Amino acid sequence: MRDGINLARLGIPAVALVTEDFWPQGDFIANSFGMPGIPRIRLPHPVAGTGVANLRHVAEEIAPRVLAALAEG
Repeated sequence: MRDGINLARLGIPAVALVTEDFWPQGDFIANSFGMPGIPRIRLPHPVAGTGVANLRHVAEEIAPRVLAALAEG
């Protein structure tokens, strides 16, 4: 979240990728930094360590959503 917020503040389009388990913390961080509407996408948890096939599946699922969020911003 903080990386996305920092990039957005610099005028660089950003979308935060946040796993389900950390989504509430993402809400807190976004609100704390005064950017509750920063674009972000919810990922399943965990992603790391789940194997190449799963990483590819997650990437294929979220890539269109990332591009759409960037296009909106």
